[in-house]
Amino acid sequence: MNDRLARHTPKPAVRMVHLGLGNFFRAHQAWYTHRANEGLSPEEQWGIAAFTGRSTEVAEQLEVQDGLYTLVVNGADAPSTEVIGSVVEAHPGTDMDAWHRHLADPAVAIVTTTVTEAGYKRAADGGLDLDDADVSADLDDLAAGRRTALRTAPVRIASGLRARHEAGAGGLSVVPCDNLPGNGAVARDVVLAAAERIDPALAAWVADNVTFVTTAVDRITPRPTDEDRATVRDLTGVDDPACVVTEPFVEWDLAGEFVAGRPAWETAGAVITDDVRPYETRKLWLLNGAHSLLAYAGSIRGHETVAEAIEDPEVAGWVRQWWDVAVPHLVLPEEELRDYTRALVERFANPSIRHLLAQIAADGTQKIPVRILPALRAAHEAGEDADGALRVVAAWVLHARGLGAPLTDAAADRARELVQGGLEDAVRRVLAHWEVDPALTGRTVELAHEVAGTG
Repeated sequence: MNDRLARHTPKPAVRMVHLGLGNFFRAHQAWYTHRANEGLSPEEQWGIAAFTGRSTEVAEQLEVQDGLYTLVVNGADAPSTEVIGSVVEAHPGTDMDAWHRHLADPAVAIVTTTVTEAGYKRAADGGLDLDDADVSADLDDLAAGRRTALRTAPVRIASGLRARHEAGAGGLSVVPCDNLPGNGAVARDVVLAAAERIDPALAAWVADNVTFVTTAVDRITPRPTDEDRATVRDLTGVDDPACVVTEPFVEWDLAGEFVAGRPAWETAGAVITDDVRPYETRKLWLLNGAHSLLAYAGSIRGHETVAEAIEDPEVAGWVRQWWDVAVPHLVLPEEELRDYTRALVERFANPSIRHLLAQIAADGTQKIPVRILPALRAAHEAGEDADGALRVVAAWVLHARGLGAPLTDAAADRARELVQGGLEDAVRRVLAHWEVDPALTGRTVELAHEVAGTG
């Protein structure tokens, strides 16, 4: 029963590097790569060297298991399991020697990232936030030649690209997989800005030799529980502390040039397209926007998971109202979008996926502006009912004031500053901060009372 996972075939060579070794990456990009490797010889397969952020636990678990882990897919029927073999090396994010070694290897063709929206360290103008303490510290450490663990994704990637440039290893492609509109352009801007600070010649080389691919990603992946690990033991006879739990649905849309090649991800269902924006915006608004509403309003109403919240008729009605605001301002056919929202209700209600609202609620200061505000502004400017969007803002204000899920945010201090004082003043301040018409303050306050049950 305590047997661990172990490889019985040769490992693929490392041809990809990933930053952000977490559950979503292992249920998504690593799964797609594993499936694309099926039927290929080890020489043809793509192996991944994956790096955590700062934690070492997952890397330690995977190294003991030759990079292998069990993916549990919880659908309407009994759960199924699959051992994923595409991760061949797992490193803590502090291992800068390994990071530079892999990025300097000509065999490495792709860097993928899952570092969260906040991880790109953008300033208000969308560029790299050079005033951020961690960005500044990273750039200072590099300038002084200190061999310390870099804290931020843009500087870490730029540092790795410097090692590649110095090694003469040629170009590669960076593939960000976080929920940001135009994430390829976002990654390019912050990495180029970091490279410019390190060495203008490096920035010029990156601009000429490194491509940044834009993606849209989707697969609900909650944190595994002790019960999930027990399920793996029961189904497989293996004790796998690194198991990952996910849903059957999965989507990956990619647009951009791969200058040094890529796995055949389309054989696993990925969509290679000229423009991911319609899919990206659909997912950001309809799925992620609904998730934010569920996280803030649902937790305020005492729910703990997505499945619990969507079973609350009041909350489910608020989600439908949000979709009624968003759908008219998306470019895909309305019938297709309505089919998508109906499928989302089924996905959200899956009781086998214990997706914690507190997990989704994190970093709302980064998420609300891309998930909710574009549709809010479009509806308001068109003279349409924007309550479905305003309620999300109202619920976030209450969340930041201490109701519902705990506030976990890279900009937590700023969030608390915005929502201090009386509720009306707090709402007016938040709307001004997010450049929303202040005339909507009164209605947003009314919706906040409705969410809190104090109206």
